[in-house]
Amino acid sequence: MLWLIAIIIISLLACLRQVEEYERGVLYTMGRFTGIVTAGWHVVWPIFQRMIKVDIRTKAVDVQKQEAITKDNVSCKINAVIYYKIVDAGKSVNEVENVFWAVTQLAQTTMRRVAGEVTLDELLSQREKIAEQILSFVEKSALSWGIDIGAVELKDIELPESMVRTMAKQAEAEREKRAVIISSEGEVAAAENLASAAKIMTKSPGSLHLRTLNSINDISSDQSNTVVFAVPLEILRAIEGLTKK
Repeated sequence: MLWLIAIIIISLLACLRQVEEYERGVLYTMGRFTGIVTAGWHVVWPIFQRMIKVDIRTKAVDVQKQEAITKDNVSCKINAVIYYKIVDAGKSVNEVENVFWAVTQLAQTTMRRVAGEVTLDELLSQREKIAEQILSFVEKSALSWGIDIGAVELKDIELPESMVRTMAKQAEAEREKRAVIISSEGEVAAAENLASAAKIMTKSPGSLHLRTLNSINDISSDQSNTVVFAVPLEILRAIEGLTKK
């Protein structure tokens, strides 16, 4: 009698299946999908029933670098990261053979297609917008597999060395252009200020002499300087008149 009880207990324990909190069990009875089981202990009868555990935690998929050609015929390599989670365990098992492989392949083809629809400048400057486009395309197919795509991030965009050198030269030329423009704007402002000062001094004859004396005072602070003065013609004539008398 005891051995019979022991056999029954061992058989029942062998039928128990534990599902963790972060898992869902896809249950099949005689080959047919019969439901989803949540966390806890469940009895699965051997031979007649089978249960497949599905992890429903968020996963990060590192999509390998893909060769792509932009709209302006520039070759580049794009790498991205996709965050997804399974929201329907039944569909993730019944609708697709390998969820991880399917999401990866879909992301790769979508990345190449989206990159071919934009120029290189748009690809480099509008990463968030392009990532949203990839997300929208991938999400349409992923929903039918019971998958929710949380986010897509462009991780790296690799350009040919020749293109990198060309872009560096372009950036340097742009910086030089800005420097020349700023310098010329400063010269224009200085010229306008000098012209305004000249008009003021012309209206006030004594102001020019005061400015001259101020300049002499500034120069005299350094004893190593040799100063040559240009004496106004009016002073020379005044001196000449005194000598004649």
